[in-house]
Amino acid sequence: MTTLDKAKIVASWLDEKKATDIVVLDVAGLCSIAEAMVIASAANLRQAKSLADDILKRCGEEGISFLGMEGYKNSQWILVDLNDVLVHVFLEEARSFYNIEGLWSQGTRIDLPGHTSHGEDE
Repeated sequence: MTTLDKAKIVASWLDEKKATDIVVLDVAGLCSIAEAMVIASAANLRQAKSLADDILKRCGEEGISFLGMEGYKNSQWILVDLNDVLVHVFLEEARSFYNIEGLWSQGTRIDLPGHTSHGEDE
């Protein structure tokens, strides 16, 4: 499985669990610790933890290795390290504060076919 395939799969899992504003960035050559990033927003602490839990559960089921997770206790920003893919799950206000997309704006945004926005204007 390629890195971008893995990132798209994780994005689809987040979409199924109603995460919002899901973005996949190809940061190969820009980042020394990962080749892709998946960024998503959660409506509240409970959803953020649920999204992270689901990622780890599904990685185990699919045989995708993960190196660790940070931020679970406070859940404003949970980082799941899948080796070549970093998954960022933010509460909406924390996401705008940390502006990960701006930090990695040189990365290529990857199209997510079939993605549902789960935004407020639906």
